[in-house]
Amino acid sequence: MVTASCDLCRLYGNCRVAVADAWPAAEGFGMLAIYFADCLSMIRVLYTLILYLALPLVALRLLWRAKLAPAYAQRWGERFALAGDKPLGKSIWVHAVSVGETLAALDMIRALQARYPEYRLLVTTTTPTGSERVRQSLGASVDHVYLPYDLPDVWWRFFRQFTPALLIVMETELWPNLLAACAKRGIPTLLANARLSEKSARGYARMAWLARPMLRRLTAIAAQQQADANRFLALGLPPAALAVTGNIKFDFTLSQAQREAAKALHATWAPEAQPLWLAASTHAGEDEQLLAAFRLARQQLPNLRLLLVPRHLERFDRVATMAETEGWITVRRSSGAAGPFDVLIGDTMGELQVFYGACDLAFVGGSLVPRGGHNMIEPAAWAKPIISGPHVFNFTEVARLLETAGAMVFASDADHLATTVVRILSDSALSEQQGQAALSVANANRGALARLLALIDRTLD
Repeated sequence: MVTASCDLCRLYGNCRVAVADAWPAAEGFGMLAIYFADCLSMIRVLYTLILYLALPLVALRLLWRAKLAPAYAQRWGERFALAGDKPLGKSIWVHAVSVGETLAALDMIRALQARYPEYRLLVTTTTPTGSERVRQSLGASVDHVYLPYDLPDVWWRFFRQFTPALLIVMETELWPNLLAACAKRGIPTLLANARLSEKSARGYARMAWLARPMLRRLTAIAAQQQADANRFLALGLPPAALAVTGNIKFDFTLSQAQREAAKALHATWAPEAQPLWLAASTHAGEDEQLLAAFRLARQQLPNLRLLLVPRHLERFDRVATMAETEGWITVRRSSGAAGPFDVLIGDTMGELQVFYGACDLAFVGGSLVPRGGHNMIEPAAWAKPIISGPHVFNFTEVARLLETAGAMVFASDADHLATTVVRILSDSALSEQQGQAALSVANANRGALARLLALIDRTLD
């Protein structure tokens, strides 16, 4: 049995190129058959079989999401490495799942472009919102496609098209077949700004049979904090592959154009005695609580206005209808209207950073429901007082730093949220104190990007 299996391994090594040459029209089926003969990857065989069987469900899910966000119906070929122009020469490949990871990666990408002009930058995302952010921020200066599905024949086609010298994955997006494909081709892989919550670590531990070999294929991990590093080590990451570099989101910088845009919006939306409360990156289950808190807060702050920004574009219409149904004068940012409003729906892409600058108080969503929270560093960089719900397991250390400094307050429900909003906005000295404390935390933790770039230099070398 062992001999036969190893013979198949030798066949895999000798014949994989022959399959592509002899049957180019059936390259996917040929490479798939040979893949299953690899005796060193039997665990991944099961994983891959499940993925192939799930493809009809994946297609149905894309169609369902396309009803709410039509962009999901487009560019399917990229998800199977069947579309896209072949770039010239080698590239540095950066993968960022969606908007948050893309924003975190922007300064790193620009630094790499200046540092390595001989390489093209290839940027992949998973979601249309992340894709749009890449196009808005980087344009034609990078090559961009969706990340393909984690299937062996797909990666075989993908690596015929692209020749990356290094793969940099933002935060915690790990795929077994992708890492195996990179290892076979000698492409170093770096997990940058890596975080691993206790919840995610427990999930990986339950699949240790798949996670351990996957982690061992990584060339390096640049962890945000020591707690993240310890969890990676407990899952089987070799210590030599680990570095603690800090959170590059603290290196976020505000441009003069952003500052001017925020000032103009504040003058329009929050004139004197009309404070603006921003609820950013909200999820289903939070908007109802936020609107209830807004109604309670308005009893004591009758001129208070709410800027409500749902996390996902397919929810814009639903949230706007919800606010209108409750009787609020509701305006959508996309309409361009500047008239009076109670609730303003932030239904445009790429403006959230400026919205933080335009508000008087920021609530960061994904935290009243167990989604783990979102980036609190952006409002901190604007020196804004911050409120969060209790669920911040994706940003544990950032939340701890802000709370310890007196820059962020936790609110557990609509009543608590309303009380906190009124207390902060009724006391200008308290508001200023909390905002300055937030800015101090943001400034004190800069420097992670420089450490990450040094690690990237060593990995490329």
